[in-house]
Amino acid sequence: MEEFEALLNESFEMDTPDEGSVVKGKVIAIEAGQAIIDVGYKMEGRVDLKEFANPGEAPEISVGDEVEVYLDRVENARGEASISRDKARREEAWDKLEKAYADDARVEGAIFGRVKGGFTVDLGGAVAFLPGSQVDVRPVRDAGPLMGMKQPFQILKMDRRRGNIVVSRRAILEESRAEQRAEVIGKLTEGDAVDGVVKNITEYGAFVDLGGVDGLLHVTDMAWRRVNHPNEILAIGETVKVQVIKINKETHRISLGMKQLQDDPWNAVEGKYPLNSVHTGRVTNITDYGAFVELEPGVEGLVHVSEMSWTKKNVHPGKIVSTSQEVEVMVLEIDTAKRRVSLGLKQTMRNPWEVFAETHPVGTEVEGEVKNITEFGLFIGLENDIDGMVHLSDLTWEGRGEDVIGDYRKGDMVKAIVTEVDVEKERISLSVKALDNSFSGAVEGVKRGSIITVEVTAIEDGGIEVEYEGAKSFIRRSDLSRDRAEQRPERFGVGDKVDVRVTNVDPKSRRLGLSIKAREIAEEKEAVEQYGSSDAGASLGDILGAALKGDDN
Repeated sequence: MEEFEALLNESFEMDTPDEGSVVKGKVIAIEAGQAIIDVGYKMEGRVDLKEFANPGEAPEISVGDEVEVYLDRVENARGEASISRDKARREEAWDKLEKAYADDARVEGAIFGRVKGGFTVDLGGAVAFLPGSQVDVRPVRDAGPLMGMKQPFQILKMDRRRGNIVVSRRAILEESRAEQRAEVIGKLTEGDAVDGVVKNITEYGAFVDLGGVDGLLHVTDMAWRRVNHPNEILAIGETVKVQVIKINKETHRISLGMKQLQDDPWNAVEGKYPLNSVHTGRVTNITDYGAFVELEPGVEGLVHVSEMSWTKKNVHPGKIVSTSQEVEVMVLEIDTAKRRVSLGLKQTMRNPWEVFAETHPVGTEVEGEVKNITEFGLFIGLENDIDGMVHLSDLTWEGRGEDVIGDYRKGDMVKAIVTEVDVEKERISLSVKALDNSFSGAVEGVKRGSIITVEVTAIEDGGIEVEYEGAKSFIRRSDLSRDRAEQRPERFGVGDKVDVRVTNVDPKSRRLGLSIKAREIAEEKEAVEQYGSSDAGASLGDILGAALKGDDN
């Protein structure tokens, strides 16, 4: 009894392990896919064999092995200890991971599953989340080859209480790439010509692998000519020779160029394209302010919208030329320093106003369509897309132009006479009323100083209206007589015939300047010259009487 009591007291004194702790045990049997483990304290438990296997591997466990397990409960419904190898591994793993996280050290793990937004990683028992953006330095389309493979990871964040761990594979790759980049960059110098493989193509350029480090080949450095998209001249996987243009030692960024290994066509531009020379080029790009024309690969010039057409003003360049069209252009200006060539399209064609002036001198009759009607006249469409203007004052001889312009409509065909061509101002003046040349026929042979007979057609306070061969004129009151007392319009009657002297002939206004007073003065002067010298003492009345008598004889 004393011995039993001693054993009983001894068993009471033995500390039973706490539930929720990790204990050591020994595999005493393996059956039905489970390992039976003696954890001491007269307790046994069962663990599925799969808990002893790493992801993608067969379990490695045999009788006699000592293992650590997690004690969930001292006794379950079957009277056995409830134990777990996974939980033990997890607890063990968390201890190691917390230390690694504190030391900023890498940890080893294996990707074993896919979840929303990324993957699950086994870190020796602890499960971590690997975001999709942290798998590789570039987006990964197929993660199959990475599954189940042991590889290093960097812990970004962990919370043991919540059981959250976030890891990154990308950080490891970037670190190794940075070391590799530093080594490769250390061997490169600006100006070196090296071979590389095109790894990726974007709209703005291509990334070229120089043997462990990528360099950017910008689209503007691929060729001297305009390149709209890099895939015009490059393909992924292609080996190209490039020149190292710039190396940024701090960011490890490398700028590359292909055109720098070719001859710069701008070195010979001034010699090949002298000013005012004409060349054929291809339209490569059209903008609101003009069109770019390629003279040769790598040499483009701008045809400004103002240099595109003699006649089409304020028109979008796309309505004059089209992309890829072959055009003739003239070199207007070259700025080699800025690599700019100013070209002209209209200069390769004759100025239509010059051509019109040569083929339609003043006085030529033309016909055209009314293109526009304004408050000051008509615009008539002429050949070669140029317009001529008929001013209000040139519409009619009778009345005012404002009164007759309403008789015209857009699209009407109108005949007119060319009255002026100003090539410099690009202006053509036309006259509709000049078509009526009846005045010229009526006054043919009449010149200043002539004495003609007119018929009175109207009496007004200020003078009289008269007509000569259909051409009407007005004689002012002051010109009705040299005698002021006789300067009375009412002494004339409609239908009277009156001899007058022509003082002016104005074909432009179709007016004759007439004067009775001037005729009388001229007659008096003539009489004095003929008769005054032979009879110096005679009175003026005697002289005139003699002159009249001579006329009668």
